[in-house]
Amino acid sequence: MTNHPNIFDRALLQKKYARASKKFTQSNFLFSFAHKQMLESLSVVKKEFIAPLQIGTRGEAIYDDKKIDIAENEILPIDQNNYDFIASNLSLHSTNDLPGVMSQIQLALKPDGLFIASLFGGETLFELRNIMQQVEMELYGGISPRVFPFADLPQMGSLMQRANFNLPVIDSEKVTVSYDNIFKLFHDLRNMGETNIIHERRKKFTSRTFFMKVAEEYQKQYAESDGRIIATFEIIFLLGWKPHDSQQKPLRPGTAKNRLADALNTDEGNLPC
Repeated sequence: MTNHPNIFDRALLQKKYARASKKFTQSNFLFSFAHKQMLESLSVVKKEFIAPLQIGTRGEAIYDDKKIDIAENEILPIDQNNYDFIASNLSLHSTNDLPGVMSQIQLALKPDGLFIASLFGGETLFELRNIMQQVEMELYGGISPRVFPFADLPQMGSLMQRANFNLPVIDSEKVTVSYDNIFKLFHDLRNMGETNIIHERRKKFTSRTFFMKVAEEYQKQYAESDGRIIATFEIIFLLGWKPHDSQQKPLRPGTAKNRLADALNTDEGNLPC
């Protein structure tokens, strides 16, 4: 078995998802945004899928209602060469073995099957990360991980190649959200089930003094002219095909870049503006 970092407490994640399920729809705007973007990409794909699957059960289905969650041991309960379409909306960023999960997805696809996904990227909540590290250093003389170590675009591009997806397309969108104060941000993160599950997190009681100092410093450094604070969420979008003889053959590295039209099996004139 391949060793991989054990960054996230997956058992705690499931508890947080269950706790947040009743209020998820109050704070699911990022899931809705990513869902819409993925549907726009699919709208130009000239192929009908008859065996689709979605990994991650939160939010709307991308193609139909067949959804599964990644098991706690990060083994997908799916067979090889069984699906012609696999989607995932904001559910892969908390996996310990992301390369392994993506390889499982590729194996589960039929030849010429499509994988499309969104996940939080490296710029997500950089403001909160900076402020918490600053305040922890000031109060405790050291820092602990409080915000996810999200992957970035180059890393995801490498993972798509490593998983042997053909004609990969990797892109990202940054969504800036404004809040009355930092506690409104915390409220949304709890409702999404996206609070801290890092194994090496500080497990001792965190004082009210810490959070009030974080709120104060955040307000100083990341408030807009109207007094509202901003929080950045980067969403990375992935698209790739399982290799098939009918697909365009990729050129030698460095000779050209794949066109988005080729990756989506459509004509450039049909791409959305």
